[in-house]
Amino acid sequence: MRVKEAVIVEGRCDKAKLSSLIEGTIVETGGFAIFNDREKLELIRRLAERRGVIILTDSDGAGFLIRSKLSSCLPPEQVKHAYTPDVYGKERRKARPSKEGKLGVEGMDLPVLEECLRRAGATIEDAPAAKGHDGLTKADLYELGLSGGGGSAERRKALQKRLGLPERLSANGLLQVLDPLYTKQELEKLLSLEGEDTP
Repeated sequence: MRVKEAVIVEGRCDKAKLSSLIEGTIVETGGFAIFNDREKLELIRRLAERRGVIILTDSDGAGFLIRSKLSSCLPPEQVKHAYTPDVYGKERRKARPSKEGKLGVEGMDLPVLEECLRRAGATIEDAPAAKGHDGLTKADLYELGLSGGGGSAERRKALQKRLGLPERLSANGLLQVLDPLYTKQELEKLLSLEGEDTP
């Protein structure tokens, strides 16, 4: 299913699980790393402003601390909260259950996660056109000189710096971040404004 809002999860296993359910932007906080990651918080703020976010953290104490941190940094009208039920057990990849014995997002069945998102009020988009623009593609990045060699890595790093994005983003990672934030035309305009500050 296609979800308009960016979904915020704790870790990469949560992101991998959710990726098999939804088409859309999924951002991982890196767990408690979000408390000190200004660049990631700024990205989440911009996603919230542009399309809204859904916070989907685990139902344990750590998940609620992360949810609380994110909620305190974002305007309430830009945030929806999706809660997983308290299901006791252990994720397959782990040797033993978590401290509280509850399954996290990665341990939930896909229909349960879908129901969590729907209950939170996720905006489900049926057609690609509902996205508001055609969406950026790898070909667009190539045309804009942001991938494919010929100084593209340097140009990509310069754009990432101007936009306050993490410097370690690959071309694919950059595409995932830019797609929900900019149309191709807006990105062309940004690239043409060399030397000016970008919001």
